[in-house]
Amino acid sequence: MYYFDWTYLLVLAGLILGMLAEGNVKSTFAKYKKQSTRNGIPAEQIAQSILQDNGNQAVQVMHVHGSLTDSYNPATETLSLSDDVYGSSSVAAIGVAAHEAGHAMQKMEGYAPLRLRTVSVPVVNIGSRAAIPVFFMGMIFSLPFLETAGIVLFSLSVLFSLITLPVEFNASSRGLAMLRNGGWLTEEELSGAEKVLRAAALTYVASFAANVLNLLRLIMLSNSRRRR
Repeated sequence: MYYFDWTYLLVLAGLILGMLAEGNVKSTFAKYKKQSTRNGIPAEQIAQSILQDNGNQAVQVMHVHGSLTDSYNPATETLSLSDDVYGSSSVAAIGVAAHEAGHAMQKMEGYAPLRLRTVSVPVVNIGSRAAIPVFFMGMIFSLPFLETAGIVLFSLSVLFSLITLPVEFNASSRGLAMLRNGGWLTEEELSGAEKVLRAAALTYVASFAANVLNLLRLIMLSNSRRRR
């Protein structure tokens, strides 16, 4: 007899949310990538300048290959800007560069959620890789303690996704504030940069929602097996 596991719909819903968010950020970035700023100053120069203007002299801005691979590494104090951002004076590029500069300011000012996320990375990486295998070993061999262990390990990923939300939203707020206070963009350009960063932030919201749905699936599968 064929059995349909309807909990796969939760996984599918998470995948769809992620695809929608990813498509939205790419289309929004593409739109404002075509809009050049009035001052014509490239993103890497603006990122360096707004950091220095706010007392952060430690960060090195560098180029990294790829598309939307921009990042800030708090361990090495490097701010990496991708091919579409480094050297570009578009509204989209300036917004992304300012966001990463916002992360650098979080590090300098000891922003607590960023510190928490940074120290939790090793534990979450181990837990996220082990969670699903441990859980399904418990299901296969009818070992409830392994199922519970898998759920707990996966919960770490959910918690990490939750911690990431204020970190990302705050970095965007800081970046936009530095651009506005420094007079780097017009109000219209700032509005475009904000839309790019809002679209990027929604990818983290979608990731959190997908993780919650996957956690809910594991709990439901475990409860269903124990009732049988």
